[in-house]
Amino acid sequence: MRLQSITTFFFTLLTFSIFGQNMADYTSNWEGKIENSKTFNFTVSIEDLQSENAVFKISNNKSIINQPFKINTERYIKIPISENLSFIGDLSKNGNEINGFIKSGLLLYHIKLTKSATNSFIGTWNILMVDELKSQNFYLSVENGLDDDYQAYPILADDRFTGTWCTNFQKENDIISFVDFKTGLQFKGKLLQNEIQLSILLEEHLLTQLDLKESKTDWEIGGFKTDNKTSILELTEMENLISNDSLPNTHSVIISKKGKTIYENYFDGYNSKIPHDMRSASKIISSAIVGIAKDKSLFNNVDQSIFDFLPKEYQIYKDSLKSKIDIKSLLTMSSGLDAVDFGIKRKSLASEDNYQPTQDWTKTILQTPMINEPNTHANYGSANPYLLGVAMDSTVSEPLELFMDKNLFQKLGISNYIIQTDMTGRPYFGGGMYLTPRDMMKFGELYLNKGKSNGKQILSENWVNNSFKNYRVLENTVDKNGYGYLWWHYKYNFKGTSIKSNEARGAGGQYIFVLPKLEMVVVITSGNYRNGKTQQPELILEKYILPYIEN
Repeated sequence: MRLQSITTFFFTLLTFSIFGQNMADYTSNWEGKIENSKTFNFTVSIEDLQSENAVFKISNNKSIINQPFKINTERYIKIPISENLSFIGDLSKNGNEINGFIKSGLLLYHIKLTKSATNSFIGTWNILMVDELKSQNFYLSVENGLDDDYQAYPILADDRFTGTWCTNFQKENDIISFVDFKTGLQFKGKLLQNEIQLSILLEEHLLTQLDLKESKTDWEIGGFKTDNKTSILELTEMENLISNDSLPNTHSVIISKKGKTIYENYFDGYNSKIPHDMRSASKIISSAIVGIAKDKSLFNNVDQSIFDFLPKEYQIYKDSLKSKIDIKSLLTMSSGLDAVDFGIKRKSLASEDNYQPTQDWTKTILQTPMINEPNTHANYGSANPYLLGVAMDSTVSEPLELFMDKNLFQKLGISNYIIQTDMTGRPYFGGGMYLTPRDMMKFGELYLNKGKSNGKQILSENWVNNSFKNYRVLENTVDKNGYGYLWWHYKYNFKGTSIKSNEARGAGGQYIFVLPKLEMVVVITSGNYRNGKTQQPELILEKYILPYIEN
């Protein structure tokens, strides 16, 4: 009997090993724990830069990447690490810092490396955006499993990380693998009985391994508290409504008046160090980069056709009507292309949902039909600023991200930020940058001060004035907002009068309000992506902030 039991046990084990990994058996919720709250917070260093033994290093509590490289004759430091991971940077004139970007997945993480006493250049990289995980709980949703087919979506209990975009789901015997194409993190799991051993890797380098068990209770996600308010304003009603979820998912509120911060508060565990996903609010940064290029005479004027900037392979889409698509029409959402993102009954052929899944976004957009003559009707669609990014990339003599950093972000003292790219690795001008709320405030104040920051003219006053003009109405919006150079227009009630606001707006409730009459900038970040409360910051401004502001 004992021999029979042993034989049965090993036969069952063997059967499971060979035949048992049907992904239907793993379609469930799984959970485990990340070993260290700083597992995804890296130290980045460059050692012996001027020698033949230069080394690029990434580490946390252990060495992760140790990559020798050679200085070439180009003016930039370029360090290829793998197909999906690289570094590009620029040594400052005084030789004391390197400003550059780690490219991982779809993101360009800005890294400032400062020279140390040992002549190494050292900085930090937070691949999950947060400075430290507030919860180490890790969840995995395995969905639609059947035989070798499945999808798997990692979810952190610390929901301040904006989440993964996973794809390339593979299975070979008892090993599954997939990749987050946003951050570049890779996942590899070994299927066991009642368990998944999941490894998280940066390329082939192991960061951590988790033993995932099937979840027996509901996941605990978020719910963090923050207590770091700085204020000379009393906004108690707003704070109470945020704390009891009547103004849900508000992450930060910052107010400056006449250049002085009069209120700064964070909620849901957020703080001043975490870059927030701006979504489409970062379109105004795209507008500023176009303005800087114009100020530097890198192109002649905003009336130039987009085809003046496009590579040869796209000239076949030029016709008598599309040739009239100029820089100004793209800045004002009036290209005339069938590229409307929302507010119409039919599916626009070059909406963001349609062109982003394709291999060549530029081709997809340019081959769509026209619905209006350029510069006659405005309809909001991210394809317009996307083409601006293509144009600007062709005008600058250096990588576009380094141009942006040197001519805008460094001058504003902004270093903790992230740029989303398109499929070619070029900065995506349609949205998706990550800035801290304080740095969003700096950007709003730049425009409030007519292009000046700390007494220096960064952007011409003429460009700022043109950016704030009301060119035409966005016909696909409920409020029929006026629109400037990627700036929204709206008016609010202020103690019985109407005041004008120029605004950056992003999905989920990301707002920069510039209120010239009050000499005030307000920044509100939020997480209302799926509950229909994207415009909640407008309510907060009008009902719970403006009544407490002195004119």
